[in-house]
Amino acid sequence: MDLNQLSNKIVGAAIEVHKALGPGLLESTYEECLCHELKLHELRFDRQVSLPVKYKGQELDCGYRIDVIVEQSVILELKAVDTVLPIHKAQLLTYLKLANLQLGLLLNFNTSLMRDGIYRMVNNFKKD
Repeated sequence: MDLNQLSNKIVGAAIEVHKALGPGLLESTYEECLCHELKLHELRFDRQVSLPVKYKGQELDCGYRIDVIVEQSVILELKAVDTVLPIHKAQLLTYLKLANLQLGLLLNFNTSLMRDGIYRMVNNFKKD
C-alpha cells in the first residue's frame, strides 16, 4: 500500500471516530478510539513511541513521544485544541525529521467537521 492509500485509510478512521464522538473530549480518548478503529481496518501501529534526539553522535532521551506511527510509515500527531498553532505543525515536521519518515498527519478532533482538523505534512528531507 502506498502512502496516499495509507493516509486515506487513516483519515477515514479519524472521520469515523469523530462522527461517533464529536468534539470536546480529551486527546487520550481520541487516541484510544482511533487505535481501535485502526485495528478494525487491520492497520499495524505503535503508540506513544519514544523519539530520541541524535546530538553529536549520541542518542539522547529528551522525553519526546510520537502519539501513533501507522505501518512504520506515517506519524499521527493528535490534538484536541481550539486552534491548531504553527508550533503544532512545527512539532510534527520535527518528529518526521527525527524519525526519518516522510509523511505525517496532524489530526485535531476539536472541530465541528473532522476534515477541518486534518493537516498533512511532508518531510522533503528524508534520508535514504
